[in-house]
Amino acid sequence: MSSRSSLLNRRFHRSAPASRAGGHSFLDIRRRFHFRAITLGRWVTDEEKARAASLFYDALCDLMTILGGPEALVSLRGSLALQYGTGGRRGVAAHYEPATHTFALAKNAGPGSIAHEWFHAFDHYIGGHAFSDAPGQFGSKAWVADATPVVHPLNDLLCACYRSVLVSESGKGPSLLFERSAARDRELGTLYYALPEEMCARAFESFVQDSPVKNSFLVSGTKESEEATLGLYPHGEQRERINRAFGDYFSQLGKALRRTASAQQTRIDNRSTHV
Repeated sequence: MSSRSSLLNRRFHRSAPASRAGGHSFLDIRRRFHFRAITLGRWVTDEEKARAASLFYDALCDLMTILGGPEALVSLRGSLALQYGTGGRRGVAAHYEPATHTFALAKNAGPGSIAHEWFHAFDHYIGGHAFSDAPGQFGSKAWVADATPVVHPLNDLLCACYRSVLVSESGKGPSLLFERSAARDRELGTLYYALPEEMCARAFESFVQDSPVKNSFLVSGTKESEEATLGLYPHGEQRERINRAFGDYFSQLGKALRRTASAQQTRIDNRSTHV
């Protein structure tokens, strides 16, 4: 996503069950979500840090609400690092770096691109857990390559997500999203829009934007943008099918993670009682 104007001059729509009480810092983000590390650029002013941190904190809280999971899901069990105003790519507001498991944000923090880049991080993380022979791969790419899924009900739901994005409803051919993405790549002479990880990230954006929780800093543009007009986001029946698949998967994943967290806390409490 291309760079945009300074965050200090912009306002973002947010409609969530609970509003933030006061501002938050990047330290608050680290403490709550347990990111592996947070690195800030030396040229980021205190005012820019404060504005970006509050926006990003809200976006992560809203993402957590939409997914129905705990903080550990957002930080991918503490494996994900965050960079703000450093480590970015020229002309790009936000990107995920697989080699270092890092989510990098330019100084304007990539308004609207948080959901897209977070899913890249998740897709990369889950690939090594959901497939037994796809270390270091995006899960979506591993699925297309017929990698071997680890036998587990959650992985069945994950594969259903990939299928809803990449395969037609009949299961006999590529999805309309793939066809339109491939057509756009042919027009541009590139291979980008039709990459499985990119299609799945855009499909996830659509799922997030269609949630009752609204946050334009977290996601925007899946309905009204040049890419949406070109059919590069899912729409109609396929969009509904994708939303159901993602909803089923993340609701079950969130429940499993919360059960695990509760069991861990119980063990800690029991040990403390016997000290």
